[in-house]
Amino acid sequence: MKTRRIVLASRPSGVPVARNFKMAEQEIPPLKEGEVLTENLVFAIDPAVRGMLDEKEDSYLPSVPLDGLIPTMVLGRVIESRNPGFKVGDYARGFIGWEEHSIIPADNFATENVHVDPSVPLTAYMGALGWSGITAYVGLKRIGEMKPGDVVVVSAAAGAVGSVAGQIARLSGCRAVGITSTDKVADVTGLLGMHAAVDYKTAPDLAAAIREACGGKGADVFFDNVGGKILDTMLPLMAAFGRIVVCGMVADYNQGKDVYAFRNLWQVLVHRVTMRGFLAYEHLDMLAEAESTMAGWIKSGQLKATENVATGLERAPEAFIRLMAGQTKGKTIVRLREDISTLADLKLS
Repeated sequence: MKTRRIVLASRPSGVPVARNFKMAEQEIPPLKEGEVLTENLVFAIDPAVRGMLDEKEDSYLPSVPLDGLIPTMVLGRVIESRNPGFKVGDYARGFIGWEEHSIIPADNFATENVHVDPSVPLTAYMGALGWSGITAYVGLKRIGEMKPGDVVVVSAAAGAVGSVAGQIARLSGCRAVGITSTDKVADVTGLLGMHAAVDYKTAPDLAAAIREACGGKGADVFFDNVGGKILDTMLPLMAAFGRIVVCGMVADYNQGKDVYAFRNLWQVLVHRVTMRGFLAYEHLDMLAEAESTMAGWIKSGQLKATENVATGLERAPEAFIRLMAGQTKGKTIVRLREDISTLADLKLS
């Protein structure tokens, strides 16, 4: 049995382009003890993968070799199992790659038997009910120690993680402020219901605009997906004993080694700020709580999980390129077939 997959043809310089990727075919070997074979249904397209396409050694995940599989979170249906935790027909989620079938080993750090709610579209399990939503929940609740009444600022507020984080803050009784680009401001305050949005591209004084959006107060929690200038601007705007949740640094992902030089880091001392990076899969004890809470919010309509969905394995590079060029809203997802349900199909009672 063979499977089609997309591999790295050449290393990107800046924003990836189509020639950096190519289609390949590979034989599927027999399963070893502890492994499961999945027919893949949905991919999560994540900006963090961009850093893995460069040849560098200072990242928390290894670089992809040339001709190596492009990594991603995958949701698939189990078609063969030598793992007692999975049976044929189960839904398995793991960090594998852009391919039609995957062998998920027992030691894959994100392997999970997903109990799919038939009333929730499958794409949600790669977005708001997947690691994007779990990341937002863990980051705010545990790392940011968010509490009712806090002022919470979220960068990339219309993105996959930020769009969920801002809504979690609002639903938790906080003032939610989103930082976003011009074309997404209306969605942040309209569809996503955040209390204020700041356009980082057009604000004549970005710091003043953020402070005004915060009601003239400092930010108790800053959930940062961007880094760079946005993080540097936020450092003086933190409240005393504020918490900065470092989720991503997308501003530097296309920059190689030419990363942003911070000027305001000393404000961590001035405001006695706690700044901490985290990886959601290191907090698996919160998984059930996060999934249960957000599934309830989605089904009740309280949380709007936005998606942009492409269909077909061959569309994965294009979807990733649009994401890294800043042309997407919400969670970027690839479904492998037309008949796989999306959140756009969800009918709320």
